[in-house]
Amino acid sequence: MRTTLDLPDETFRELKTLAARQGVTLKSVLRRAVEKELRRPHDESGARRVKFPIVDSTEPASLDLSNAEIDELLT
Repeated sequence: MRTTLDLPDETFRELKTLAARQGVTLKSVLRRAVEKELRRPHDESGARRVKFPIVDSTEPASLDLSNAEIDELLT
């Protein structure tokens, strides 16, 4: 099936550059991108599930963590 796709000029240039770097056609780059998006699981609500670490505290709501310590917990 054929279709028409309107893209911003900059996006089109980036796609052409990507195709050239990969040594493939623009058509194949676009087809792979669409197929990848279709295979990606989608949440009906549009929200992503995020898992946060469980941090023990001797006194609830009393954690005193620096930004660096928070970053360490989240990575």
